[in-house]
Amino acid sequence: MDADRLLSGRVAAVTGAGQGLGAAEALALAAAGCRLVLNDLPGAALDGVADRIRAAGGEAVVCPGDVAEWSTGQALVERAVEAFGGLDILVNNAGVLRDRMVFSMSEQEWDTVIRVHLRGHFVTTRFATAHWRERSKAAGEPVYARIVNTSSEAFLLGSAGQPNYAAAKGGIVALTLATARGCGRYGVRANAVCPRARTAMTGELMGPAPDGPDPLAPERVTPLVTYLAGPAGERITGEVFVVHSDVVALLGPPTVRAAFHATTGEWTVPELDAALGPVFTDDPPQPGFVCEQTLPLAAATFGEAER
Repeated sequence: MDADRLLSGRVAAVTGAGQGLGAAEALALAAAGCRLVLNDLPGAALDGVADRIRAAGGEAVVCPGDVAEWSTGQALVERAVEAFGGLDILVNNAGVLRDRMVFSMSEQEWDTVIRVHLRGHFVTTRFATAHWRERSKAAGEPVYARIVNTSSEAFLLGSAGQPNYAAAKGGIVALTLATARGCGRYGVRANAVCPRARTAMTGELMGPAPDGPDPLAPERVTPLVTYLAGPAGERITGEVFVVHSDVVALLGPPTVRAAFHATTGEWTVPELDAALGPVFTDDPPQPGFVCEQTLPLAAATFGEAER
Protein backbone atom coordinates (compact mmCIF):
# COMPACT_ATOMS: atom_id res chain seq x y z
CA MET A 1 0.00 0.00 0.00
CA ASP A 2 1.49 3.32 -1.10
CA ALA A 3 0.73 5.51 1.89
CA ASP A 4 1.93 8.61 0.08
CA ARG A 5 -0.78 8.37 -2.59
CA LEU A 6 -3.35 6.31 -0.69
CA LEU A 7 -6.13 8.79 -1.45
CA SER A 8 -5.04 10.17 -4.80
CA GLY A 9 -7.86 12.15 -6.39
CA ARG A 10 -10.28 11.81 -3.48
CA VAL A 11 -12.05 14.88 -2.12
CA ALA A 12 -12.09 15.47 1.63
CA ALA A 13 -13.78 18.12 3.76
CA VAL A 14 -12.22 18.84 7.16
CA THR A 15 -13.84 21.02 9.80
CA GLY A 16 -11.85 22.85 12.44
CA ALA A 17 -9.03 22.87 9.90
CA GLY A 18 -7.52 26.21 10.89
CA GLN A 19 -5.34 24.86 13.66
CA GLY A 20 -4.49 21.94 15.91
CA LEU A 21 -5.82 18.52 15.11
CA GLY A 22 -7.94 19.65 12.16
CA ALA A 23 -4.99 21.34 10.48
CA ALA A 24 -2.79 18.29 11.03
CA GLU A 25 -5.47 16.02 9.58
CA ALA A 26 -5.95 18.25 6.55
CA LEU A 27 -2.21 18.31 5.84
CA ALA A 28 -1.96 14.53 6.22
CA LEU A 29 -4.89 13.92 3.88
CA ALA A 30 -3.38 16.29 1.33
CA ALA A 31 -0.07 14.44 1.56
CA ALA A 32 -2.00 11.22 0.85
CA GLY A 33 -3.37 12.75 -2.36
CA CYS A 34 -6.67 14.28 -1.27
CA ARG A 35 -8.06 17.50 -2.63
CA LEU A 36 -9.25 19.49 0.36
CA VAL A 37 -12.19 21.66 1.34
CA LEU A 38 -11.22 23.36 4.60
CA ASN A 39 -13.69 24.74 7.10
CA ASP A 40 -13.17 26.88 10.18
CA LEU A 41 -14.10 30.37 11.25
CA PRO A 42 -12.87 32.97 8.76
CA GLY A 43 -9.31 34.16 9.24
CA ALA A 44 -5.65 33.94 8.44
CA ALA A 45 -5.24 30.59 10.19
CA LEU A 46 -7.60 28.79 7.79
CA ASP A 47 -6.11 30.50 4.76
CA GLY A 48 -2.65 29.62 6.02
CA VAL A 49 -3.40 25.89 6.08
CA ALA A 50 -4.74 26.10 2.53
CA ASP A 51 -1.58 27.93 1.48
CA ARG A 52 0.61 25.24 3.04
CA ILE A 53 -1.23 22.53 1.13
CA ARG A 54 -0.89 24.41 -2.15
CA ALA A 55 2.78 25.17 -1.51
CA ALA A 56 3.39 21.43 -1.16
CA GLY A 57 1.76 20.80 -4.52
CA GLY A 58 -1.72 19.93 -3.26
CA GLU A 59 -5.15 21.36 -3.97
CA ALA A 60 -7.24 23.13 -1.35
CA VAL A 61 -10.11 25.58 -1.14
CA VAL A 62 -11.63 27.16 1.93
CA CYS A 63 -15.23 27.26 3.04
CA PRO A 64 -15.23 29.47 6.13
CA GLY A 65 -18.17 29.66 8.48
CA ASP A 66 -19.77 28.52 11.71
CA VAL A 67 -19.91 24.74 11.40
CA ALA A 68 -23.15 24.56 13.37
CA GLU A 69 -25.00 26.79 10.91
CA TRP A 70 -27.25 24.94 8.47
CA SER A 71 -25.99 27.12 5.62
CA THR A 72 -22.36 26.21 6.37
CA GLY A 73 -23.03 22.49 6.12
CA GLN A 74 -24.79 23.00 2.83
CA ALA A 75 -22.03 25.27 1.53
CA LEU A 76 -19.33 22.76 2.47
CA VAL A 77 -20.76 20.08 0.18
CA GLU A 78 -21.58 22.59 -2.55
CA ARG A 79 -18.01 23.91 -2.45
CA ALA A 80 -16.62 20.39 -2.82
CA VAL A 81 -18.86 19.72 -5.81
CA GLU A 82 -18.10 23.10 -7.38
CA ALA A 83 -14.33 22.90 -6.92
CA PHE A 84 -13.65 19.18 -7.33
CA GLY A 85 -16.79 17.52 -8.68
CA GLY A 86 -17.93 15.76 -5.52
CA LEU A 87 -17.13 14.71 -1.97
CA ASP A 88 -15.68 11.41 -0.76
CA ILE A 89 -14.52 12.01 2.82
CA LEU A 90 -15.78 14.08 5.74
CA VAL A 91 -13.60 14.62 8.81
CA ASN A 92 -15.44 16.40 11.62
CA ASN A 93 -13.14 18.02 14.11
CA ALA A 94 -14.37 21.53 15.00
CA GLY A 95 -14.81 22.13 18.71
CA VAL A 96 -14.54 24.47 21.68
CA LEU A 97 -14.24 24.11 25.44
CA ARG A 98 -16.20 25.86 28.17
CA ASP A 99 -15.12 23.87 31.23
CA ARG A 100 -17.10 24.22 34.43
CA MET A 101 -18.60 22.00 37.11
CA VAL A 102 -22.21 21.21 36.36
CA PHE A 103 -23.51 23.23 39.31
CA SER A 104 -21.67 26.32 38.08
CA MET A 105 -22.25 26.00 34.35
CA SER A 106 -24.19 28.71 32.58
CA GLU A 107 -26.82 28.14 29.94
CA GLN A 108 -24.53 29.69 27.34
CA GLU A 109 -21.56 27.50 28.31
CA TRP A 110 -23.69 24.39 27.88
CA ASP A 111 -25.31 25.50 24.63
CA THR A 112 -22.06 26.67 23.01
CA VAL A 113 -20.25 23.35 23.45
CA ILE A 114 -23.22 21.19 22.49
CA ARG A 115 -23.84 23.41 19.48
CA VAL A 116 -20.33 23.43 18.05
CA HIS A 117 -19.46 19.79 18.74
CA LEU A 118 -22.69 17.81 18.43
CA ARG A 119 -24.81 20.03 16.19
CA GLY A 120 -21.71 20.80 14.11
CA HIS A 121 -21.12 17.09 13.51
CA PHE A 122 -24.78 16.59 12.65
CA VAL A 123 -25.05 19.49 10.20
CA THR A 124 -22.10 18.40 8.06
CA THR A 125 -23.12 14.74 8.29
CA ARG A 126 -26.64 15.58 7.19
CA PHE A 127 -25.54 17.27 3.97
CA ALA A 128 -22.72 14.84 3.20
CA THR A 129 -24.94 11.76 3.58
CA ALA A 130 -27.68 13.37 1.48
CA HIS A 131 -25.08 13.96 -1.25
CA TRP A 132 -23.89 10.35 -1.09
CA ARG A 133 -27.43 8.94 -1.02
CA GLU A 134 -28.30 10.90 -4.15
CA ARG A 135 -25.13 9.77 -5.92
CA SER A 136 -25.70 6.15 -4.88
CA LYS A 137 -29.24 6.14 -6.17
CA ALA A 138 -28.15 7.69 -9.46
CA ALA A 139 -25.37 5.11 -9.87
CA GLY A 140 -27.47 2.19 -8.71
CA GLU A 141 -24.74 1.06 -6.33
CA PRO A 142 -22.90 2.17 -3.18
CA VAL A 143 -20.43 5.03 -3.52
CA TYR A 144 -17.08 5.76 -1.86
CA ALA A 145 -18.03 7.63 1.31
CA ARG A 146 -16.13 8.00 4.58
CA ILE A 147 -16.90 9.90 7.78
CA VAL A 148 -14.38 10.23 10.59
CA ASN A 149 -15.86 11.93 13.63
CA THR A 150 -14.02 13.24 16.67
CA SER A 151 -15.19 12.08 20.06
CA SER A 152 -13.22 11.97 23.31
CA GLU A 153 -12.45 9.75 26.27
CA ALA A 154 -14.35 12.37 28.26
CA PHE A 155 -17.57 10.53 27.35
CA LEU A 156 -16.11 7.29 28.76
CA LEU A 157 -14.88 8.85 31.98
CA GLY A 158 -17.65 11.34 32.69
CA SER A 159 -15.16 14.20 33.05
CA ALA A 160 -16.27 16.01 36.17
CA GLY A 161 -15.37 19.50 35.01
CA GLN A 162 -16.65 19.01 31.47
CA PRO A 163 -20.29 17.88 31.60
CA ASN A 164 -21.10 19.79 28.39
CA TYR A 165 -18.08 18.40 26.52
CA ALA A 166 -18.60 14.84 27.79
CA ALA A 167 -22.28 14.94 26.80
CA ALA A 168 -21.45 16.27 23.33
CA LYS A 169 -18.80 13.63 22.75
CA GLY A 170 -21.14 10.85 23.89
CA GLY A 171 -23.71 12.21 21.47
CA ILE A 172 -21.15 12.17 18.66
CA VAL A 173 -20.54 8.45 19.23
CA ALA A 174 -24.29 7.80 19.08
CA LEU A 175 -24.56 9.92 15.91
CA THR A 176 -21.68 7.94 14.38
CA LEU A 177 -23.37 4.60 15.10
CA ALA A 178 -26.73 5.80 13.78
CA THR A 179 -25.05 7.09 10.61
CA ALA A 180 -23.19 3.82 10.10
CA ARG A 181 -26.42 1.84 10.48
CA GLY A 182 -28.64 4.15 8.47
CA CYS A 183 -26.34 4.96 5.57
CA GLY A 184 -24.29 1.82 5.05
CA ARG A 185 -26.40 0.74 2.08
CA TYR A 186 -25.23 3.84 0.20
CA GLY A 187 -21.56 3.09 0.83
CA VAL A 188 -21.11 5.34 3.87
CA ARG A 189 -18.57 4.14 6.42
CA ALA A 190 -18.70 6.16 9.65
CA ASN A 191 -16.28 5.84 12.56
CA ALA A 192 -15.22 7.94 15.54
CA VAL A 193 -11.82 8.57 17.06
CA CYS A 194 -11.04 9.66 20.60
CA PRO A 195 -7.69 11.42 20.26
CA ARG A 196 -5.30 12.64 22.90
CA ALA A 197 -3.54 15.55 21.26
CA ARG A 198 -1.76 18.59 22.63
CA THR A 199 -3.40 21.55 20.88
CA ALA A 200 -4.37 25.11 21.67
CA MET A 201 -7.72 23.82 22.92
CA THR A 202 -6.26 21.18 25.25
CA GLY A 203 -2.97 22.85 26.16
CA GLU A 204 -4.05 23.90 29.66
CA LEU A 205 -5.20 20.36 30.43
CA MET A 206 -2.14 18.56 29.09
CA GLY A 207 0.56 21.05 29.95
CA PRO A 208 3.56 22.10 27.86
CA ALA A 209 5.14 19.83 25.31
CA PRO A 210 8.30 18.00 26.36
CA ASP A 211 11.73 18.66 24.90
CA GLY A 212 12.16 16.54 21.82
CA PRO A 213 9.42 14.50 20.12
CA ASP A 214 5.97 15.01 21.60
CA PRO A 215 4.01 11.75 21.97
CA LEU A 216 0.83 13.80 22.15
CA ALA A 217 1.46 15.76 18.95
CA PRO A 218 -1.61 15.98 16.69
CA GLU A 219 0.42 14.34 13.93
CA ARG A 220 0.34 11.10 15.96
CA VAL A 221 -3.43 10.95 15.33
CA THR A 222 -3.41 11.56 11.59
CA PRO A 223 -2.28 8.12 10.32
CA LEU A 224 -5.43 6.48 11.76
CA VAL A 225 -7.67 9.18 10.28
CA THR A 226 -5.99 8.74 6.89
CA TYR A 227 -6.32 4.95 7.14
CA LEU A 228 -10.04 5.10 7.96
CA ALA A 229 -10.55 7.55 5.10
CA GLY A 230 -8.75 5.20 2.72
CA PRO A 231 -9.66 1.98 0.90
CA ALA A 232 -9.31 -0.14 4.05
CA GLY A 233 -12.10 1.93 5.59
CA GLU A 234 -14.52 -0.01 3.39
CA ARG A 235 -14.36 -2.82 5.96
CA ILE A 236 -14.67 -0.63 9.07
CA THR A 237 -17.83 1.15 10.19
CA GLY A 238 -19.59 2.02 13.42
CA GLU A 239 -16.37 1.67 15.42
CA VAL A 240 -14.76 3.86 18.07
CA PHE A 241 -10.99 4.16 18.48
CA VAL A 242 -8.75 5.75 21.10
CA VAL A 243 -5.60 7.09 19.44
CA HIS A 244 -2.46 8.84 20.68
CA SER A 245 1.31 8.39 20.85
CA ASP A 246 2.00 4.79 19.75
CA VAL A 247 -1.49 3.53 20.60
CA VAL A 248 -4.55 2.71 18.56
CA ALA A 249 -7.14 1.05 20.80
CA LEU A 250 -10.39 -0.35 19.40
CA LEU A 251 -13.17 0.03 21.95
CA GLY A 252 -15.72 -2.67 22.54
CA PRO A 253 -19.43 -1.94 22.91
CA PRO A 254 -20.98 -1.55 26.37
CA THR A 255 -21.70 -4.83 28.08
CA VAL A 256 -24.57 -5.94 30.29
CA ARG A 257 -23.11 -5.98 33.79
CA ALA A 258 -25.96 -7.96 35.32
CA ALA A 259 -29.61 -8.81 34.62
CA PHE A 260 -32.34 -9.24 37.20
CA HIS A 261 -35.83 -10.74 36.88
CA ALA A 262 -38.81 -10.22 39.11
CA THR A 263 -39.82 -13.51 40.71
CA THR A 264 -43.49 -12.54 40.60
CA GLY A 265 -43.33 -11.27 37.02
CA GLU A 266 -43.72 -7.65 38.11
CA TRP A 267 -41.25 -5.58 40.09
CA THR A 268 -42.05 -4.00 43.41
CA VAL A 269 -39.83 -1.58 45.33
CA PRO A 270 -39.08 -4.11 48.13
CA GLU A 271 -38.17 -6.78 45.58
CA LEU A 272 -35.92 -4.35 43.71
CA ASP A 273 -34.22 -3.55 46.99
CA ALA A 274 -33.68 -7.24 47.65
CA ALA A 275 -32.18 -7.74 44.19
CA LEU A 276 -30.12 -4.57 43.81
CA GLY A 277 -29.24 -3.75 47.40
CA PRO A 278 -26.50 -6.41 47.66
CA VAL A 279 -24.92 -5.15 44.42
CA PHE A 280 -24.50 -1.50 45.36
CA THR A 281 -22.72 -1.49 48.70
CA ASP A 282 -20.05 1.21 48.32
CA ASP A 283 -20.34 4.07 50.80
CA PRO A 284 -19.96 6.67 49.43
CA PRO A 285 -21.17 5.30 46.08
CA GLN A 286 -18.81 5.30 43.12
CA PRO A 287 -19.92 6.10 39.56
CA GLY A 288 -20.43 2.76 37.87
CA PHE A 289 -20.94 3.43 34.16
CA VAL A 290 -17.39 4.62 33.67
CA CYS A 291 -14.60 3.14 31.52
CA GLU A 292 -11.14 3.84 32.90
CA GLN A 293 -9.43 1.05 30.98
CA THR A 294 -8.10 3.49 28.39
CA LEU A 295 -6.18 5.59 30.90
CA PRO A 296 -3.14 3.31 31.35
CA LEU A 297 -2.60 2.97 27.59
CA ALA A 298 0.96 3.91 26.61
CA ALA A 299 1.71 5.14 30.11
CA ALA A 300 5.33 4.10 29.65
CA THR A 301 5.51 6.12 26.46
CA PHE A 302 4.30 9.51 27.57
CA GLY A 303 4.02 9.26 31.35
CA GLU A 304 7.26 11.14 31.84
CA ALA A 305 6.08 13.97 29.62
CA GLU A 306 2.97 14.55 31.71
CA ARG A 307 4.61 14.64 35.13
